Amino acid sequence: MTLRIFLQSLSVVLQLATSAALAQHDPQRNATQFVAAGQFDKADDELKKADDKDPETHFVKMLNSLGRKDIDRALQHAQAAMDRGLPFARLAAGPRDALAPLRETKTWQKWAEKHTSLNLLHGPMLGDVTDGSVDVWIRTRRPSKAEVVVFAADNDLVISRSEEKLTTLDSDLTTVLTVKRLRPQTPYRYTVLLDGEPVPMKLRTFTTVAPAGTPSKFRVAFGGGAGYVPEWEYMWDTILNEKPNALLMLGDNVYIDDPTQPLTQDYCYYRRQARPEWLRLVGSTPTYAIYDDHDFGTNDCVPGPDIFKPAWKPEVFKRFARNWVNPTYGSPKQPGCWFDFYIGDVHFIMLDGRYYRDRKGEPTMLGPVQRSWLFHTLKNSKGRFKVLASPVPWTVGIKPGSKDPWDGFPEERELIFSFIEKNKINGLFLIAADRHRTDLRVTKRESGFGFVEFESSKLTNRHTHPVVKTDGLVWGYNKKCSFALMKFDTTVDDPVVQFEAITIDGEKVHSHELRLSEITHK
Repeated sequence: MTLRIFLQSLSVVLQLATSAALAQHDPQRNATQFVAAGQFDKADDELKKADDKDPETHFVKMLNSLGRKDIDRALQHAQAAMDRGLPFARLAAGPRDALAPLRETKTWQKWAEKHTSLNLLHGPMLGDVTDGSVDVWIRTRRPSKAEVVVFAADNDLVISRSEEKLTTLDSDLTTVLTVKRLRPQTPYRYTVLLDGEPVPMKLRTFTTVAPAGTPSKFRVAFGGGAGYVPEWEYMWDTILNEKPNALLMLGDNVYIDDPTQPLTQDYCYYRRQARPEWLRLVGSTPTYAIYDDHDFGTNDCVPGPDIFKPAWKPEVFKRFARNWVNPTYGSPKQPGCWFDFYIGDVHFIMLDGRYYRDRKGEPTMLGPVQRSWLFHTLKNSKGRFKVLASPVPWTVGIKPGSKDPWDGFPEERELIFSFIEKNKINGLFLIAADRHRTDLRVTKRESGFGFVEFESSKLTNRHTHPVVKTDGLVWGYNKKCSFALMKFDTTVDDPVVQFEAITIDGEKVHSHELRLSEITHK
């Protein structure tokens, strides 16, 4: 009797877990996976769950019709998508191979003639803003000579310009343009030139940061769990309204879950990059990104230590790298999304928790090369605050029964924590994503030191995780979509960072002040 009840309870838990996993995603994404696999009938069935008023529903129906080589039906769905508000730029972006038959039709030529001035498809997206330079990422409609021009904040005086670069099909028509010779802590405006002509767009703005090592005041937003939910895409405007100096995307930034199919990967990236809310945010806010399971592989994936196995790893990484604008990627010999950067005297250290994750032998999340880099970077850090970012949480018991967060790699976690304590690396706290809520927790150590962890990963997801009451829980929030905001002030005698949990509607639901003296080793 007891065993039967246990098995029934286990069945319910598994059903809920399966339902939860599916709830994160959307039928258009799921149907695209079936289209990519040539399972067109299954795509039809999945699209029956989708809202017919949503232009993305007809976009995917178009892809499915193209897969069946039904060009007439594909054109009908393309028109239906545009009638429901899909911008022509979505069709112009592609995926190009899938849409190639459509572009041979007279109907397409008529559409294209109406949009001859459409040359910039995605971006601009800012990245790696330093005290004297800025990187700008773009994707063009066709191979083009691209350039960025930076102006003074309050007039049309040209301050500097990037070198001219050519976007090519090999790079999916993307490029990163670097503008140098800028002044620290100075606001600027900028625009993009394609083939010598200014792109029709409102001038975007940005502000350079304080030189490395310089005390300053600034704010950084972060989060993960950014499933595509059209009615919640206004989250990006909510973040922009807080005027962050940087945005950290900590994983599950787009939900792909299809590492072997470029069609699905491109679809998921392109639809987010076309959102006007997203464009407003990243066009004015330097953006840094690491991935997690849903935008690298599949749920809770453990890809193993090899660079080239499974074979999809290098290709997925290549796609990730050309859709973001990080300052660096991994090491010269090993790909990965780990890197670091400074804003004033605050050091941000971003970790790759997927590419080299391995459970055989001595389990590792980072792999030996990245772990060695991490120890070297920590020991040589000049930051007063050091922000160590992971795609998954550090706290013990944060996902009960799961080995996907750092609980699955306790020995490596202990190596890192012990290294920090032994070397008295002061001013360090942890940030993470993955759990669909916003939490603040403290892990107390025998040494008396407390590792503070700020976690947030429900930017736009439908699915929510309950707040797990671990030892050291300060607060947790999961009622609405939310993001984390860190307000740094290192100009005072005891530097301080203010942690805030802010909802999609701009409500500050929790806050906590952390002083440098509180995370200094005795």
